[in-house]
Amino acid sequence: MRLIVLDTETTGLEPKQGHRLIEVGALEMVNRRLTGKSFHEYVQPERDIPMEAQAVHGITEDFLKGKALFSTIADDFIEFVRGAELIIHNAPFDLGFLDNELAIAGKAVGRSYPKIADICKITDSLKLARQKHPGQKNNLDALCRRYGINNAHRELHGALLDSEILADVYLLMTGGQTDLMLATQTVSVGGGATTINSKVTLQAGSLPVVLATNEELHAHQIKLETVAKASDGQCLWLNA
Repeated sequence: MRLIVLDTETTGLEPKQGHRLIEVGALEMVNRRLTGKSFHEYVQPERDIPMEAQAVHGITEDFLKGKALFSTIADDFIEFVRGAELIIHNAPFDLGFLDNELAIAGKAVGRSYPKIADICKITDSLKLARQKHPGQKNNLDALCRRYGINNAHRELHGALLDSEILADVYLLMTGGQTDLMLATQTVSVGGGATTINSKVTLQAGSLPVVLATNEELHAHQIKLETVAKASDGQCLWLNA
């Protein structure tokens, strides 16, 4: 089961208003374990970045000078995500920008790229959070507080950083344990600089198994018999 946790940063809120993608970050998980593989690219949007957008993610026009156009990374991106289940917080937003960039890239190189939903299964973690916590705030910061995830290093939004945080949130929200995730050396599929905080690695089977002593088993049996007496013999554990 291959999952890709993905996030983007953009120049604004609506592709229809001419806004463009400027960063994409994605982390791979297999069987709910981080593999260390990632895709991370900053993208030249060929337009200005409004100050209100810069205040959110801190990415400036000067920083993006010389960065690749999306058309030059489109094939690598498609190869990385194809066939995976994408975990995206507020998926319609990111998919709208990604599909728009693929359409623009297709025109630039004279080919047709598929829509992301046609090559990947999409899971919107915001929708999951709203189902699990109705009537509450469900942005990433609120979910980090709810699940006890330390995101003090998140002063600004960033596609790869937010993907890492979302991976923790998604695993805890769906019953996983992030501290036991396999986190090997990160391999960046894209050409952008990739930095991911390392986690303690505990492989399956490495945890010690402590068996109860005879004295503890005897005390447990006495406790079950007490429960059975108080419940007129309806102690399920004793009858199992």
